[in-house]
Amino acid sequence: MLLRRSSQKMDLLKKVPLFSNLSQRHLGEIVKHADQVQVEKGRVLVQQGKTGWEFIFIAEGKAQVEKDGKVIRQLSKGDFFGEISLIDGEPRTSSVIAETDMTLLIVHKTSFDHLLETIPGLQRKIMISLCQYLRRAEKAIDK
Repeated sequence: MLLRRSSQKMDLLKKVPLFSNLSQRHLGEIVKHADQVQVEKGRVLVQQGKTGWEFIFIAEGKAQVEKDGKVIRQLSKGDFFGEISLIDGEPRTSSVIAETDMTLLIVHKTSFDHLLETIPGLQRKIMISLCQYLRRAEKAIDK
């Protein structure tokens, strides 16, 4: 799926819970900073232990998240990943592998930092998503 117009990217971003309440202007700012990339099934999108330089949204397709070689989660359209490493500067906490051909929207670190500073409420939404991630991880440990 090739998103030819910024309005198509904007429509996609509206469906991402992280961005659902943002204004058209703020969505437009994100669109300006998001590159569209097509990837094939089997490609490693991010690798555990490596430095992270991008925040990735899934426009189409499915991926699996692996930690220490074990599948821990599935991702699909509307999901995102990569924020943890961008925020703390530490290596990736897990690997993400494309299960299908995929269309991704990628925001690189300098743009990500700019967006966090200029879009009201985005920092809080990212914090909430990280808290949800931690809660899921704690539940998995308790099992």
